[in-house]
Amino acid sequence: MWWRDDDAAAPCDRLDRQLAIAGEAPVALAVVPADAQRGLAAQFDAAGRGSREIPRVAILQHGWRHTDHGSRDGAKKSEYPAQRSVESVAADLDTGRSRLRTLFGDRALPVLVPPWNRFAEAFLPLLPACGIAAISQAKPRDEAWPAPGVFAANVHQDLVAWKEDRGFVGEAAALGGLVGHFRARRCREVDRDEPTGVLTHHLVQDEATGDFLLRLVALTAAHRAARWLDAREVFAPCLDAGAPAVRGTAPLA
Repeated sequence: MWWRDDDAAAPCDRLDRQLAIAGEAPVALAVVPADAQRGLAAQFDAAGRGSREIPRVAILQHGWRHTDHGSRDGAKKSEYPAQRSVESVAADLDTGRSRLRTLFGDRALPVLVPPWNRFAEAFLPLLPACGIAAISQAKPRDEAWPAPGVFAANVHQDLVAWKEDRGFVGEAAALGGLVGHFRARRCREVDRDEPTGVLTHHLVQDEATGDFLLRLVALTAAHRAARWLDAREVFAPCLDAGAPAVRGTAPLA
């Protein structure tokens, strides 16, 4: 399994709470580059020097400004809809990657998490030229390598009920989604090598979601068949310069 938490930009009590819940489980934090504050980077720098306990945190690129360019035309929200120009999208990607590298150094992985989990397929070839080696969206991936030089690893269960009250989706829905993906992997109905991803949003997270995560972390920590992957493990096929860009080479995790 792996854990992605979206919409980070600044240090806050809600983020501290999320990291405390994670404990030893690694978290991939999707940061909005245009809004990213130096205080957030400093928080992880301090942790790296051993000033306090913190889980293994990787930084992923959450678009550029988390701005909607799609719904004005009647489509669903997207920062990267097909009608945007190649030049503007490339500028966003390149500037965002550069800013996160400046703030977070090697902790910032070359992985794009497009806001609202939407990214026009036509723009995938832009990613390698902008220093981005992977993309993470939602639902089971169709291919591990959707474009030359672009690896994919998605999340599969969002814990927020966005269409209702933005509270917890409920234990039945959350466990059903996770177990459903485990089963689909085992039965080879989806790519069995794609780790099962949990998606959270610390800025809107309620107590019920936090309680569920605490139980999930405790349960998986005690289960011999469960393991939380660090983002570097999830995206290892594209982060390892020597890894061949072929499908189906990652181990089942």
